[in-house]
Amino acid sequence: MEKIEKALEFRDVGKIYRRNHFFKTTETEALKGFSLDINRGEIFCLLGLNGAGKTTAVKLALNLIFPDSGDIKVLGEKPSPEVVSRVGYVSESPYLFPYLTARELFNLLGILSGLNSSRRAEAMDRICDFLSLGDFIDKKIGECSKGMQQRVLLAQALIHDPELLILDEPYSGLDPVGISQMRQYIEKLNAEGKTILMTSHLIAESEKIAARAGILKAGRIAKVIPVLPGLLEKEFLEAVL
Repeated sequence: MEKIEKALEFRDVGKIYRRNHFFKTTETEALKGFSLDINRGEIFCLLGLNGAGKTTAVKLALNLIFPDSGDIKVLGEKPSPEVVSRVGYVSESPYLFPYLTARELFNLLGILSGLNSSRRAEAMDRICDFLSLGDFIDKKIGECSKGMQQRVLLAQALIHDPELLILDEPYSGLDPVGISQMRQYIEKLNAEGKTILMTSHLIAESEKIAARAGILKAGRIAKVIPVLPGLLEKEFLEAVL
């Protein structure tokens, strides 16, 4: 039997946030015994109530924070700046420099990604065509609609042509048309071979797009299930209530 390669691996990961208040330290256990595998080439949706630990898991995979216990592998290696350079990230609460145009933002991020001028131009042409940005690329981001800003946000994650995409609430603030368009972009990226981990509160949308879903409760994976039409909401409610 052919071995399935893993894009992300969490093994018994624990993460505690510590905060100092004058002479007292408080601790919040965000993840405890968190174990999860995400296969290369799949769309995987991580579901959970607010505070369940979804964003903490994402930040650990991106090497933005570090675990207190357990092991993590990203694309087969321990998280590091070199490995994370092969990952694209869409944040739930981004700052997009509203006074810049999308072209200026993409050029800046291309430089930070180590792309020379010809590769930056090629990347901009590729993502503008893929996301149908058109003339919006030369419009100030702060003047764009929420739907267009979300497209710009996805575009910036694609500048360096990553192998793995981590999308934290990619449908946030979108109207039904914007949600449908975002879903189509995610499906096309997956068809091109990219592995996608997304977090979401929209269970019905997750059913339309994910191959598997992990349900997170109080810092642990309650269950991992194949996504079958009409069953995800039932499984989710049974797991978290």
